[in-house]
Amino acid sequence: MIWDSWSDLVAMGGYAKYVWGSFAVVALVLAGEQATLALRRRAALTSARSVPASGTRA
Repeated sequence: MIWDSWSDLVAMGGYAKYVWGSFAVVALVLAGEQATLALRRRAALTSARSVPASGTRA
């Protein structure tokens, strides 16, 4: 698709609401995924630190 100006690019031929809305939803989902992963990692590290080290058996 060829656009004559930046405003045509942003308008996306009348479909801007759907195109940019889709980008926004994907960006929010990816940001949420990163936040969830960071929280799960922090919880796993905290849990691993609280478990006492097991001794070796002979």
